[in-house]
Amino acid sequence: MTSADVTPAAPESMDPGSWRARTASRRDVLRWAGVGGLAAAGLAGLTGCSQAQGPVQLPVEAAKGTPARGGRLRMARPANSRAETLDSAASLSAYEYLGALYNRLVRLDEAGNPVPDLAAEWDVTPDARRWTFRMRDGVQFHDGRPFTSRDAAFTLAHILDPAVGSPQAGVLSSVMTAESISAPDPTTLVVDLTAPHSDLPSLLTAYQCYVVPDGSTTEQINTSGIGTGPFRLSHFRPGGRGSVEAFDDHFAGRPVLDGIDFYSIQDTQARVNALMADQIDLISQTNLDFATAQVVAASSAATIARVTNGQWYTIPLLATSREFSDVRVRQALKLAYNPQQILDVAVQGAGTIGHDNPVVPTDAAHLEIPHVRDPERARALLAEAGHRDGFRFELSTSTLDPVFTPMAVSFANAVRDAGIEARIRNESADSYYTQVWMTKPAMVTYWYTGRPVDQLLNQIFRSGSSYNESAWANPQFDSVLDAARAEVNPDRRKQHYQDAQQLIVTEGATITPIFADRLVGLSRKVVNYHEYGFEFDYLNIGLR
Repeated sequence: MTSADVTPAAPESMDPGSWRARTASRRDVLRWAGVGGLAAAGLAGLTGCSQAQGPVQLPVEAAKGTPARGGRLRMARPANSRAETLDSAASLSAYEYLGALYNRLVRLDEAGNPVPDLAAEWDVTPDARRWTFRMRDGVQFHDGRPFTSRDAAFTLAHILDPAVGSPQAGVLSSVMTAESISAPDPTTLVVDLTAPHSDLPSLLTAYQCYVVPDGSTTEQINTSGIGTGPFRLSHFRPGGRGSVEAFDDHFAGRPVLDGIDFYSIQDTQARVNALMADQIDLISQTNLDFATAQVVAASSAATIARVTNGQWYTIPLLATSREFSDVRVRQALKLAYNPQQILDVAVQGAGTIGHDNPVVPTDAAHLEIPHVRDPERARALLAEAGHRDGFRFELSTSTLDPVFTPMAVSFANAVRDAGIEARIRNESADSYYTQVWMTKPAMVTYWYTGRPVDQLLNQIFRSGSSYNESAWANPQFDSVLDAARAEVNPDRRKQHYQDAQQLIVTEGATITPIFADRLVGLSRKVVNYHEYGFEFDYLNIGLR
């Protein structure tokens, strides 16, 4: 599964018979934009005509301003599946609903620092083993119940429950159990850790950690949507339509919008068509390809917002497979490819070279390790590994994301210089994350940035983690992460995290060519759209 975590789903349109019946081809979209009469020169470039005025310049950020009070935002989303739920802890949660309906104890600011949400403040003992959180006053759930520390304790125990199967359970269970969590009074939550962790709040910023009421049944958590968030649920159908309404008693104030209507549209082109036809206002979880983004930006109805380095693209090599169990083969592939070429070809330069390090360059713990391309050294490593006549493997991709295939093709072209043949295999988008991810020896995928470094490294790279997509297991790496968690000195903790990044680059089984800007399509009526990592500003987004 990719992040946010994107998984393909059963198709369902917002309004059967509406735009699906009129779903246009890429040529149609280009024609529509041309009919709109905007930025003709840029569109001409896309259609092969004169480029006298060059391509359309994509906006750097969404429009800001004072929105009209009220109104309803229409959001198109690729639904997880018809098995999706409103339980944020679950692996098949309806992601777009979560931030509207719920709050966490802690969230992240744009610099990646944990800041108060339902927890107003916290402290830790010098040995990093006991954390005490004090709850915010005056918070209510949508059904009128007051929020207390018992709700927070119940939520953490729910995440840790093996029956839930939460992807976050593996992260939290390494330092706590349900029995080590207590609520001695309504405003205090105490977590006695089973192993020291000097940055526990960062783990609670995960989108699986939204708080639900104490005593909720599984059915209630899955379907009721009762939380403390800025919107309350009015309708939800797994894999289908849904709506939320403004919650007047939200502790941070009423949101600008009266409500949000969610529409499940599985096909990317159909989502773009709906946006261009003014049938929706925002496309969620979709990184538009550069050409489509230019067409959207040139239209009269819609425009583009950019989430800088919003996601990172990877080629996980299954370390348990016959092809990639030898570290020399993995190192050879890293030496053979050209990340600059992938950045230029797959996202037209809209991003940053990854250098095979998954930690985003803006993270304070990021370690700069420049990627050096050396096809001859790659050949030598392959020969040492027994592949004197070259190395061949299949690289899976799909149409699920517009970056996947150009990235795979660019990778395959570059590694030929080292005697490597990467045969591109196009897989079904509908089953890409159920039958390819963590199953096929090599594939192209992506994750959302925004995870704190401790969570990222533990959740995706620690031995045995449920999200460890390469199945790489390295005891030295795990011990470095343990040392980082136990270290209370910030500088020494940062050094441990950087040592871990070094191991991923030199010995790991994941190739990380690029961080890409996410190009988000939205209506020109939308103002104050703001999104970073897993944070979405539901309070201030509005319509003109």
